[in-house]
Amino acid sequence: MAPDMVAEAEVETNAEVMASVEEGPTETLVIADISCDDAYLTAPLADAATLPEWR
Repeated sequence: MAPDMVAEAEVETNAEVMASVEEGPTETLVIADISCDDAYLTAPLADAATLPEWR
């Protein structure tokens, strides 16, 4: 069986990416590229990976 390969993405050299937790009825993790309009993703904070899980 062939491995599930993902093509390497082109990365903008001047991109600025930030993360934030939005508080409300459910806390939401927001990750955004602030150098580009509408470039963000959200996830419920409970479903987001912790820093040790990313290592």
